[in-house]
Amino acid sequence: MMLQRRLLLGATAGALAMPALAVPTPARAQAGWASRYPELVFAIIPSENASGVIERWTPFTDYLSRKLGTKVTLRIANDYAAVIEGQRAGNIHIASYGPPSFARALMTGARIEAFAIETNLDGTKGYYSVFYVKKDSPYQKVEDLKGRNLGLVDPNSTSGNNVPRFALNKMGITPEEFFGRVVYTGSHENAVIALQQGTVDMAANWWNDEQESNLLRMARKNMVKADDFRIIFKSDQIVNSPMAYLTSLPEDLRNAIRTATLAMPKEDPAGFTKIYEGKQGPWVAVDNAAYQPIIELNRFVDNLRRRA
Repeated sequence: MMLQRRLLLGATAGALAMPALAVPTPARAQAGWASRYPELVFAIIPSENASGVIERWTPFTDYLSRKLGTKVTLRIANDYAAVIEGQRAGNIHIASYGPPSFARALMTGARIEAFAIETNLDGTKGYYSVFYVKKDSPYQKVEDLKGRNLGLVDPNSTSGNNVPRFALNKMGITPEEFFGRVVYTGSHENAVIALQQGTVDMAANWWNDEQESNLLRMARKNMVKADDFRIIFKSDQIVNSPMAYLTSLPEDLRNAIRTATLAMPKEDPAGFTKIYEGKQGPWVAVDNAAYQPIIELNRFVDNLRRRA
């Protein structure tokens, strides 16, 4: 099965990190929905420190505010569960998801629709889960790490948990039995830092290609040296992350959000470049059907948890 990006429903919309980033209120849109939606909330979870997320995504909310003529507020959620619950409650109008968290939202009845997907510079729409080890370590394959410590990201991360567990299962490995410890680090950056500091001996992470990965982003911020690590496993390709909006939004508003978002790379290239540091291609249209394989992956992981 071609794998195509987390999620327990214990969190609530209250887990959203407050305060939200304030965006100046522009002139009110004249469309019929303007009075009903004087503010739209766009939510994302941090894959890096919160200040980094704000710096990356403020250009998007500023741009969308201008294009829609109504305030778009950026909120940083603690985790994807908070995003799902916020959309289920109608408090989050637009959200950036990882693939499995979006699939989880659909599985739990959230009335949302994917409308934009990230692309890579070569036009492809996927990424990979990889296992890193230290460059100078003796490990050449996953099987060499029996009894050592494994670093995963979050129980609901695609590249940081679900796909790694799927891959390990295919190798006949049950992580909690094979490794000395399984450590959830909370973020992709923390997983690399745990590996660097020796807390874990192998760490899962996301990797697009030789030009872009979480490790390279960290290296550009002088957090680590990319050459200090090497990959010993790469998964099949995973479908890229979507943005989704509430299907309860008026059709003309949804159309306006989708049209503006897909046009941003051309209409505000400087703002779009800031989001991905010029390392990703433009957003393109997508729909919920693209994430059916991820629903199947989620069911696999659910079955693993039930057997645990």
